[in-house]
Amino acid sequence: MTDKWNNQSVLVTGAGGFIGSRLVEKLTVNSASVRAFVRYTSRADIGLLKFLPPEILGKVEIIRGDLRDYSAVEQAAKGVDTIFHLGALISIPYSFVHPVETVQTNMLGTMNILEACRKTGAKLVHTSTSEVYGTALRVPIDEEHPLQGQSPYSASKIGADKLVESYHRSFDVPAITIRPFNTYGPGQSNRAVIPTIITQALSGDTVRLGNLEAVRDFTYLDDTVDGFLLAGQAELWDGETYNLGTGEEISIAAIAELIFKIMEKQPEIQLEAKRLRPEKSEVMRLISDNRKAQMVLKWQPKVSMEEGLKRTIEWISAHKDLYKPEEYGL
Repeated sequence: MTDKWNNQSVLVTGAGGFIGSRLVEKLTVNSASVRAFVRYTSRADIGLLKFLPPEILGKVEIIRGDLRDYSAVEQAAKGVDTIFHLGALISIPYSFVHPVETVQTNMLGTMNILEACRKTGAKLVHTSTSEVYGTALRVPIDEEHPLQGQSPYSASKIGADKLVESYHRSFDVPAITIRPFNTYGPGQSNRAVIPTIITQALSGDTVRLGNLEAVRDFTYLDDTVDGFLLAGQAELWDGETYNLGTGEEISIAAIAELIFKIMEKQPEIQLEAKRLRPEKSEVMRLISDNRKAQMVLKWQPKVSMEEGLKRTIEWISAHKDLYKPEEYGL
């Protein structure tokens, strides 16, 4: 993999995020020249990039801006071979509170990336989400499954995915769309269910959750990042979409029990109404059909759920100061 990235210039949007920061690290280790696009704050916050080893972070060019600002995106994209577009507002609860900001960031931000690709000729690896499928109409879910906007977030990502499709068809923008299924691992914020369970179990005897019956296909961080790397090395940039999921499903109740078993704790689970989605918005079942990614990208998930959870618990335990388990994070 190293030789394929040597001297390749790449831009990663959402580089300070959970998946983006790990992708930046792996690309840099594999000899790519990496630009990391992070959202500007007055604190000069670079998100999870701050946890990269200094010898790696020192090789990364950090660019601050906003995806909604085309001039910032265009400047960041100059001279790069490949853009990994992970930048987005990804919280479903936040999208209920601020749908306009969610749509503007996720759709206009993607439009600006596409315009930059159109102008510079850069190849695009675009990030989708399994949430675009909504509650499964059939399982496992393949890439031809109907798309259902069951939250403002999922609708914004459907729109972004279709923009990528349209730019590939209309302007021959070389693009691939990656559709991860519920990635988890070290560094994830407690707006996601697995860190929510772990942080509450570490801090007390009660874990407050929402829908325990919902079923998900959880994929470990490094496996998801490997899928992005393989997509970036693809021979055909034909606008195709690839699911990245394990093909195994587990309920929220069962994942909580597995976490408790690993932690050797047995806290009480309490249901909390504010953690529930609106009834028609809840996605009850997601399980991937990953055969296309296996056949074309040669991608294969490697990390078991138990091993991935152990690594995640270890990281969160070492960084408890980053989490506020008593709060319901949007």
